[in-house]
Amino acid sequence: MSLTHILADRMTVPADGAEEERRYRMRVRNLVLPARIGVYAEEKLGPQRVRFSLDLAVLRDPGPLGDDIAHVLSYDDLIAGIRALLARGHINLVETLAEAICAFCLSDPHVEEARVAVEKLDIVPEAESVGVEITRRRAGLPAAARFPLPHARHGGTG
Repeated sequence: MSLTHILADRMTVPADGAEEERRYRMRVRNLVLPARIGVYAEEKLGPQRVRFSLDLAVLRDPGPLGDDIAHVLSYDDLIAGIRALLARGHINLVETLAEAICAFCLSDPHVEEARVAVEKLDIVPEAESVGVEITRRRAGLPAAARFPLPHARHGGTG
């Protein structure tokens, strides 16, 4: 039996099914992407660098993890979702974008809480960045705010 199989066999939820044992944090830190964002005329001329950081509270399905990406939330899917939101076109406010990213993250039934930071990097020369950070929980999210972006499962990284 290979080391991978030994480890995968040991990656199981305790027999009592305690939810706390299935909780984990998924993080994407300091992802920098071009975004068309801003209310000022110079910001509407083209994309600017925006930094995204996500910290998600996730409750995975019960049962063995099995060292299989199908059993966890994929950060590739999260990044693809942010890219899809940016591809929709110009957004005026970082607050609007942060809310949309939180709604996207919470559209996955395993995500219980999403903390999202959105920061413009090149707008104020004297500052490293300007932006917002918001936290939203599943229970507090109105159904109308959810974004129906697909969560594609693939063979990428987890």
